[in-house]
Amino acid sequence: MKVAIVHDWLTNMGGAEQVVINLHKCFPEAPIYTSFYLPDKMDEEFKKMNIITSSLQKKKDKEYNHKKYLPFLPKAFEEFNLNEYDVVISSCSACSKGIITGPHTLHICYCYTPMRYAWEMRDEYTDGMSKMKTKLIRYFMNYMRLWDFDSAQRVDEFIGISNEVKKRINKHYRREAEVIFPPVRTELFKPSPNDGDYYFVVSRLVKYKRYDLAVQACSNLHKKLVIIGDGPEREHLEALANKEYVTFMGRQPDDVVKKYMSECKALLFPGEEDFGIVPVEAESCGKPVIAFGRGGALDTVVDGKTGILFKNQTVEDLEKAIEKFEELQFDKNVIREHAVKFDEKEFRRQMIDFINEKYKEKMEEV
Repeated sequence: MKVAIVHDWLTNMGGAEQVVINLHKCFPEAPIYTSFYLPDKMDEEFKKMNIITSSLQKKKDKEYNHKKYLPFLPKAFEEFNLNEYDVVISSCSACSKGIITGPHTLHICYCYTPMRYAWEMRDEYTDGMSKMKTKLIRYFMNYMRLWDFDSAQRVDEFIGISNEVKKRINKHYRREAEVIFPPVRTELFKPSPNDGDYYFVVSRLVKYKRYDLAVQACSNLHKKLVIIGDGPEREHLEALANKEYVTFMGRQPDDVVKKYMSECKALLFPGEEDFGIVPVEAESCGKPVIAFGRGGALDTVVDGKTGILFKNQTVEDLEKAIEKFEELQFDKNVIREHAVKFDEKEFRRQMIDFINEKYKEKMEEV
């Protein structure tokens, strides 16, 4: 079985790039096809892979901005010749699923979300642009939605990263999907014998993650909150905070993050994510998660067992969740055991089983 992996872009490390690493571990001989590749921005493991880039790689930009090149990505992926492969796995949140394969090739798409720029995040894409540019971009997005839907019909099998994404695939693409949760390196996060007196946030500080709720709730309740991370919302969040209780540490090395995560009272996760790896990392430390009860948190947090889910994305609801949390007891071992279900070894096992099953079915059709 000859396999190829296709990924949107390799320009920075994130959860999707960890998926690519794990897919490559499943199929070590598989080349990686992508639009752009910046070796200096990626983990060393990628330097051992056979990475094939698109015609867009010839551009000499020092920093690739996928938003800037979005109009050219469909053509770039359609140019790849993948006829020699039995199985192609596209790792996709944008255009990589648009690759063209022959009738004998099984195309499986591991989908992080349907392209948000074309669908529910179209307004965020144009935020801050001039009226004329916004008008042009929105007109272009009409085409992009048509292409995105059409290219989704080229896929033989969809896998979503969460039940939320499964629903979105069905709504936007009218396709059914399996769910295989993305890999989390749970072995890197261990429970600590020390328990601190603070709540914890670790994240890039951007508006949609709603850490304003965490800052206001802890300030109002006079609860200590430690925030690790930086981003465009930091200044706004610092203005909201009661400095006596809320501490901003900025970016910190991994060992500092792990220490604060393993010793906190609980992780606060007030945003809505497609999956959310950080809550599973906290649970790997045996720590409960207080999360907004929508999106990926519904898959990763068990209400009353591994954390607390709150219904409305408001300061008041988060405050009530924190107060409820402090009345309950949580078992570190139970929380840790739940987190291990999301480990990268489990991801690889499920992916290999799924791909082998679907490939066998396709061979039986021939």
